Amino acid sequence: MNTLTVAATAVVTVFYLLYRYAYSTNTPKIKGLPEVPGLPFLGSLLAIGDCHARKALEWSKTYGPVFQVRLGSRRVVFANTFQSVSHLWITQQSALISRPELYTFHNVVSSSQGYTIGTSPWSESVKRRRKAAATALNRPSVASYMPIIDLESAASIRELLDDTHYGQAAIDPSPYFQRFALNTSLTLNYGFRIKGNINDEQLKEIIEVERRVSNLRSTSNNWQDYLPILRWFGNKNGEAEEMRRRRDRYMENLLSELKERIAKGTDKPCITGNVLKDPETKLNDDELKSICLTMVSAGLDTVPGNLIMGLAYLSTPHGQEIQQKAYAAIMDQYPDHSAWEACIKEEKVKYITALVKEVLRFWTVIPICLPRVNIQPLEFNGVQIPAGTTFLMNAYAADYDPTHFLDPERFLPERYLTDEVTGTSHFAFGAGSRQCIGTHLANRELYTAFVRLIVAFEILPSDDAKDHPIIDALECNRMMTGLTTDPKDFKLKLVARDRNRLEEWLMGSEYRTREL
Repeated sequence: MNTLTVAATAVVTVFYLLYRYAYSTNTPKIKGLPEVPGLPFLGSLLAIGDCHARKALEWSKTYGPVFQVRLGSRRVVFANTFQSVSHLWITQQSALISRPELYTFHNVVSSSQGYTIGTSPWSESVKRRRKAAATALNRPSVASYMPIIDLESAASIRELLDDTHYGQAAIDPSPYFQRFALNTSLTLNYGFRIKGNINDEQLKEIIEVERRVSNLRSTSNNWQDYLPILRWFGNKNGEAEEMRRRRDRYMENLLSELKERIAKGTDKPCITGNVLKDPETKLNDDELKSICLTMVSAGLDTVPGNLIMGLAYLSTPHGQEIQQKAYAAIMDQYPDHSAWEACIKEEKVKYITALVKEVLRFWTVIPICLPRVNIQPLEFNGVQIPAGTTFLMNAYAADYDPTHFLDPERFLPERYLTDEVTGTSHFAFGAGSRQCIGTHLANRELYTAFVRLIVAFEILPSDDAKDHPIIDALECNRMMTGLTTDPKDFKLKLVARDRNRLEEWLMGSEYRTREL
């Protein structure tokens, strides 16, 4: 073989290997499943843009409801319709039960405190943690937590009333309901709350760090999760390490304070306290940390975004009509004005329940849910998908699927008062075996907050048009590539329906729960 032949063979071999590497992925191409074409090395990371849920929905119109796509070196299967999500996440839930590990969140952010329950790959440890958390968050347990929701909803409304000067000034509701959700989680998990107002430094620190960690948890915000070579440059590592240090500080302080209270005998019943004091517990220290992380982060993931955007919509012209219907439904159920107290004990106003479901559907605040990995082969329309494949649920697309919801672009609580929607109401909490275990708590928080806000106030738009909210479920997000919706700033007006009666209600709630 002459020198020229050897050189040519070497060049061909190099180019072949380079080509194979440029299109290689962590799992092989799935035969029979449509694929979005992509660039060498990058795959579709550029094409997916900033609004991943909307782009995936657009792709589904070309490639079908379920397709595969390369994101750098990782192969991902997207599901984009209500039927396809139901088939994969619910019908085959026993197989689609694990999580992939993503470098930024799992290897950098979580290297000290460990993973939350929801982000952990499937294992016996996850089973134990989910069982402990599910027991603490089931329907009977949530009923026992209603005094906490009583206090936190009343505290938020009290401060809103004061800070708006009894309805004279427009206000941004976001920080009040971030505190509402966070304090509820802290009290459940540690037995104490942050007692300062919305400007409390500890409160602001936890909210800021958890928001930034949520963005780092995003399945598509961090290219280094998909292009390993970028990890050498550390563009995201500095921020991730800073968030880890700051989160470690307050997580350790919260746990230390609880242990001190237990030692002094001044602690209140709570999830972590029960584990620490139970000699029969089967959770180790790392598993306990995981539950603590889960409670703190999950409290800020969904409830504030849904509550804030629900209020935003109620301030619009159509929202005024919905307010009237909601208030009439409340008064029809409680003509003696007892709804403020009753909503803590029961959930009987069907229109408010429907309103909560429509808020959850319309603003699916985790548009693309945390990824799953199947531990067994799956089937979709005759295509066999091997174990170890990463799946992404486009919850936004599924919750706006026109083949499942009539006129999905319209905000219509009434759809949940008819037989239009049967079975699964929406995918705001995910679906299947790894669905959010805090759904009962979140629903009760939202129901209680909406009842109390509607009986307390007329929710009106700001007089200044520049303060009006963006209603679109994706455009309203401050950071579209983040994991969860962080509503852009807006203001609204809250005018007390009956100031004297509201003061009586607030005093009653404050009296009942002051020991908390």
